[in-house]
Amino acid sequence: MRKAYIFLGITIVAIFIILSSIFVVDEREKALVLQFGQIKAVKEEPGLSFKVPIIQEVVTYDDRILSLDTDPIEVTPSDDRRLIVDAFARYRIENVEQFRRAVGVGGLRSAEERLGRILIAQTREVLGSAGVTSNTILSEDRSVLMERITTQARAESGDLGIEIIDVRLKQTALPQQNLAATFDRMRAEREREATDERARGEEAAQRVRAQADRTRVELVSDAEREAEIARGEADAERNRVFADAFGADPEFFEFYRSLTAYERALREGNSTLILSPDSEFFNYLKASNPEGGVSSEDSSGTNGGGAAATIPSGEESAADEGDDTAPEVVLNGTEADGEAAAQTN
Repeated sequence: MRKAYIFLGITIVAIFIILSSIFVVDEREKALVLQFGQIKAVKEEPGLSFKVPIIQEVVTYDDRILSLDTDPIEVTPSDDRRLIVDAFARYRIENVEQFRRAVGVGGLRSAEERLGRILIAQTREVLGSAGVTSNTILSEDRSVLMERITTQARAESGDLGIEIIDVRLKQTALPQQNLAATFDRMRAEREREATDERARGEEAAQRVRAQADRTRVELVSDAEREAEIARGEADAERNRVFADAFGADPEFFEFYRSLTAYERALREGNSTLILSPDSEFFNYLKASNPEGGVSSEDSSGTNGGGAAATIPSGEESAADEGDDTAPEVVLNGTEADGEAAAQTN
């Protein structure tokens, strides 16, 4: 019975020793076998591995790509416009043995603190170098700056056993105290551009209006010229027709012209004309009942030096051109107010 207990104890100890000497390396990790703090083996392949129980220990590190966010930092480019930059880096542990010697028992936390200081220093150095302005940082050229930061940070972090994949500028902003001045400057620039655009538009509008006015004047001038030409040709044709018509009967033409003169001279109301007795104005009124003419009344005047002809307002002084007979013009005798009547011989 006592032997059975001894055998059971030995079995338990053996199982414990066997289990303590076996460890599993995950495919996402790398492992170091340490003996009294000294590196004895590096296990990078996944699977089962062995170590000396109690004397040796196993430390594992993540073999995946890790990320590190830096604290926002203030940089001053060459144009003296301060910027707040927030960056992050992607890295992985490339050499676990060198990494262990560099960071010691601090592990990943100690490595990230050192890596963060390196990233901040290189970011300030690159973004504050000559030729780098705030416009460069905020433009498409920032990719070139990030490549420079990655290259320099990779060179600085080589003794840590870390491979920096890349460094990215996550956010770039202005300090709060500079935002108002920046917005005012941007607003002034946009207003200046708007004023220039309006001025160019007004200039183009003036050109268009001037061209339209010139075209209008030319069209009106051409139309008036053509109208005057047509009007002159029509007047010439009318005069020709009148000349042909009046040339056929000169006596009738003279009679018609006299009636037209009467119509124009004797307008609305009583018209009084002071004429000499031998005036030719009333030649057709002097004739004694001419054929197709007008009637006249002879009277002897008292003045002898002139004649007064009074035409009542209710009578026509001349006939319309479309009538067949000439108008009848009557000369009144002495009126009640003592005026002299028209004398004709």
